[in-house]
Amino acid sequence: MGIYALFLLGIGLSFDTFAVSVSCGLSQKDINFLRSSRIAIIFAFFQAFMPIIGWLLGLGIKEYLSQVDHWIAFALLLLVGLKMIYESLKNNEDRNFNPEDIKVILFMSLATTIDAFAIGITLAFLNVKLFLAAFIIGAVTYVASMLGILFGKSIGAWFGKKMEIIGGLILISLGVKILIEHLSK
Repeated sequence: MGIYALFLLGIGLSFDTFAVSVSCGLSQKDINFLRSSRIAIIFAFFQAFMPIIGWLLGLGIKEYLSQVDHWIAFALLLLVGLKMIYESLKNNEDRNFNPEDIKVILFMSLATTIDAFAIGITLAFLNVKLFLAAFIIGAVTYVASMLGILFGKSIGAWFGKKMEIIGGLILISLGVKILIEHLSK
């Protein structure tokens, strides 16, 4: 697998992270480059690290994980999405949904990287330089996350609280999409 194919793989894996990043930008309208970068780095780290874990664990766990990965991703995205919607309906002084909170960002990171774990298992059987693949996947994810946060922040400034509800619905929809894709196989 060449660098071009790895780049395309990184783009494919970063779509979920982009969608979640839009939600982060929607809920943090005053987020700056440094704070956005912290979120994007965490997303990129998880997206780059999960293929390495998948590679190391191999096929033995693939069958087990493939039976529950969609439920894990669905549950995590559903919980974060519902919390985001709930918080958007509160008065501004009562709100505490924060995608910069380490628990929230870890939930979102784990929910969006289960596919990267499975890809890591697949990469173990191909002639791929694992750490180059992980670097490319992480770099693409960082850029996608930053663009997603910027996009969410931009449209959030125009549409206010309604966009936060939409952000929560995006996360829930992403979880439902993952669930439907896996259950329809």
